[in-house]
Amino acid sequence: MAARLLRPLRGEGGFTLVELVAVMAIFMTVLTGLSMLFMSGARAELDANQRFQAQQSARLALDKLRRELHCSSGITNVDGSVLTSAPVAAIKVSLPAHCPSADGVDTTVVYEMASAGVGRWELRRTQDGVAADVADHFTNDDVFAYTAQSVESRALLHVELPVNLDPNEGWKTWRLVDDIVLRNTLREAP
Repeated sequence: MAARLLRPLRGEGGFTLVELVAVMAIFMTVLTGLSMLFMSGARAELDANQRFQAQQSARLALDKLRRELHCSSGITNVDGSVLTSAPVAAIKVSLPAHCPSADGVDTTVVYEMASAGVGRWELRRTQDGVAADVADHFTNDDVFAYTAQSVESRALLHVELPVNLDPNEGWKTWRLVDDIVLRNTLREAP
């Protein structure tokens, strides 16, 4: 009786080499597809994180510029000439001693766009001869446009910061635009 029960277990049934190769090919195809899907997701997440960091640094740079302009006693071109409405790549900000970033003495701060490669610029802030990069990955260098005070309004600085990690992919450009009112300017008398 025991021999009769063990006879089916001792059979030579199994998989042929062709069946084994076919199953391995199907398994590798599925595994390759899943791997490509995960790698694509990881690349998309990395790209999104890098774009977010570039946008966040632009927001912080604009916030710092806004705070300093609200406190400033005036802005000019870097060479000291009067700003016009034409876009420029650099401005000089005069800060009175009472401004938090002036460290108790009248000082000037220069905000300028500096080349960081082909089609790429970074915003640099220079105070007392010390330059510091504030934000990066801009696609244009003429980001400042000045509007002088008039009867209707105070002077303002229009800032447009186009941020893009890859300038060749223009559809990924994110624009941060703001009009910063110079609070220490007066309206002109009518």
